[in-house]
Amino acid sequence: MSEVPPNHPLDRPIWSALTTRQRELAEGGADARRFPLAIAPFADMVDMSPRSFAALGALLSGPDVAVLFTPDPVPVPPQFKVLLAETGEQMIGVPADHSAPGVEIVTLGAADVPEMMALTELTKPGPFSARTHELGSFFGIRINGELVAMTGERMKPGNYTEMTAVCVHPEHRGRGYAQALLSAVAGQIVARGEIPFLHVFTSNVSAIALYRRQGMEVRRRLHITVLQKQG
Repeated sequence: MSEVPPNHPLDRPIWSALTTRQRELAEGGADARRFPLAIAPFADMVDMSPRSFAALGALLSGPDVAVLFTPDPVPVPPQFKVLLAETGEQMIGVPADHSAPGVEIVTLGAADVPEMMALTELTKPGPFSARTHELGSFFGIRINGELVAMTGERMKPGNYTEMTAVCVHPEHRGRGYAQALLSAVAGQIVARGEIPFLHVFTSNVSAIALYRRQGMEVRRRLHITVLQKQG
């Protein structure tokens, strides 16, 4: 028997996204779904039953990983190994308007992917793959031609859109670039009649403080689990 569905689409944001606005991207079926790995490693199951875990396992091969965002800790069966088990804060709200004087915010696309991946590799904001930019709009700031900051859209559960890849090159921090990009992305989300939200590791206290100053609030804590099949 399946678990009771979540009371809110953001309680299980990955499952909600893959069964609503981003269902066309979903790989899998009724028991387990994931985004294509070239887009994002996120996956989830309809419940935590052996059948659902078997369906998740069938979606993974070799070194593939599944990243789950769940309201409760994941009871991991022996056919999987846990690569990461942390908690994250899910924050919601419209960041305050903010501009960074003297810089231009540009739209990023396929031609910018090598630089986008290099920036995320340097700053580690979370998973970012070659096709992640296909999930929504991404904006960036260039200084002397170099991409030094970016933010974009990722999961789209129900009427909500996640802001993601909030990153600034270490040599360009403290200039308000992240705030300006968050404001730009959130403005676009709100203009479509949607509600912005984001995820941040509980341990990243400086980022949480930044988002709070921008006017966002913690909605709830989620468990972030990265799984890989044994053997």
